[in-house]
Amino acid sequence: MVETPSKTPSRVSSVEGASSPLIEVRDLSIRYNEHVALANVTVDVPEHEIFGIIGPANSGKTSFLRALNRMDSFVSGMHVGGEIFFGGRDIRSFRNVYALRSRVGVVFPLPVGLPLSIYDNVALAPRLSGMRKRADLDVIVERCLTRAALWDEVKDRLKSLGSLLSGGQQQRLTIARALSQEPELLLLDEFSIAVDPVTTMRIEDILKELRKEMTIVLVTNLTQQARRLASRTAFFLSGECVEVGDTEALFRGDVLDERTTHYLEGRFG
Repeated sequence: MVETPSKTPSRVSSVEGASSPLIEVRDLSIRYNEHVALANVTVDVPEHEIFGIIGPANSGKTSFLRALNRMDSFVSGMHVGGEIFFGGRDIRSFRNVYALRSRVGVVFPLPVGLPLSIYDNVALAPRLSGMRKRADLDVIVERCLTRAALWDEVKDRLKSLGSLLSGGQQQRLTIARALSQEPELLLLDEFSIAVDPVTTMRIEDILKELRKEMTIVLVTNLTQQARRLASRTAFFLSGECVEVGDTEALFRGDVLDERTTHYLEGRFG
């Protein structure tokens, strides 16, 4: 547990009639050595929701995603306090962090194609989990590439290096790789930062479909993207979760804090 400066507790909104929470965050605080990145964040994310997180740079958005996937285990100087429950279970109770990560897929801002073929990029995680039969791997690779809207473009060159694909294709390959273990939770960190608008819209359509099968937490630097995709949105600012609310309501101006309105109107950030 870490001690952090006292801040105003996060405002949390719930959705009437929503499914049970997949993620429950209680008094989450994160610091990197002496720098406080987040303080006193409390929020629930129901199953099968696209949950948006917006805010200017250095607001703690990426740190929040790192905490959900226990990346503090591998980030030097990162300390996490508070509680995070995944499916009702404290994520610290996973003795093997990889058991947690097999249920949580992550897509980072810039696509990172492993120095492997397109096929092997997607088949890597199933192989590491013990799958060996080529026929089983073939099914997974085709299914994941199809779900990422990439199969038709690459099915005839699966042996080609994934790093030779275009930026938009590499981003979709990264999504396919994240889907290869059938995650219950998908974390997306500004996936569209290096992707053209047409590909961005294609990926957004993919996410709308994936929502039927999993929960998605979407960090985005595009407020209108949050409006298009997220049923609820959190506004982070300077390490504080200012508020969480119904996305359309926030954009209509039904907010608890005027800083949210100022950000959505583009007055800063």
